[in-house]
Amino acid sequence: MLTSIDSYQNQINEHRPFNSSLLPQVKAYYRVGLTYTSNAIEGFSYTESETKVLLEDGLTVGGKPLRDALAAVGHATAYDYMFTLLHNHSITNHDILTMHSMLEGSLSSGKAGCYREKPVFVTGSQHSFPRPEELHVKMNEFENWMRTERDKLHPVEYAVLIHKHLVFIHPFEDGNGRISRLAMNAALIQCGYLPISVPPVLRAEYIASLEIAHRDDASFKKIMYRQEIEAQKAFLRFINNAEPADKLVDTKK
Repeated sequence: MLTSIDSYQNQINEHRPFNSSLLPQVKAYYRVGLTYTSNAIEGFSYTESETKVLLEDGLTVGGKPLRDALAAVGHATAYDYMFTLLHNHSITNHDILTMHSMLEGSLSSGKAGCYREKPVFVTGSQHSFPRPEELHVKMNEFENWMRTERDKLHPVEYAVLIHKHLVFIHPFEDGNGRISRLAMNAALIQCGYLPISVPPVLRAEYIASLEIAHRDDASFKKIMYRQEIEAQKAFLRFINNAEPADKLVDTKK
């Protein structure tokens, strides 16, 4: 599947540099789409259209929990921070903690931007997670892994493994899934690839593949690679139908 990803990526690269009107549209599209899907995976109730209205017009939905609105706003803020990392060649633990701090108000624990101080258990999982006193060491090891492995792996495989490793460390009391997907997508956009979204319809398959990934991550990688390909196909359809404009901006510069 990585071969297919490379093929589609080459087609996308043929359209670079992208015109100056395209990039804001793409960024806004993913801001809504990733916020909706990432929150929906975690059980938040806002639909995609409701998320769009909230983020673009500031209008909440009557009868829905305030926490769900805060989840959308918080994720969108973390998404904006993720894009500030676009021109970096690294993701740090500071970046991860900063993005987590932006989820404040939507976390069941109420603790944002700091590692958990309690043991954590995930319903349905047979696997244990590091103890609180181990987290600083585990996260430092993870940051070192990100630094040393970045240029050794295919960029999409590298990003997907960031997601897996961060979920397995589970450094926070709440918000681990959302932050793991943001970290994965930060790595993708830094390398010129499209963000990966996991639609709610794939929730059961996605969660099951993460559980299996403790032993064998092939199915998890397959799901994520497939979603990258779908994103590439959709992007190619969009830019092939877009009106030509004043080619100015290249996200890789």
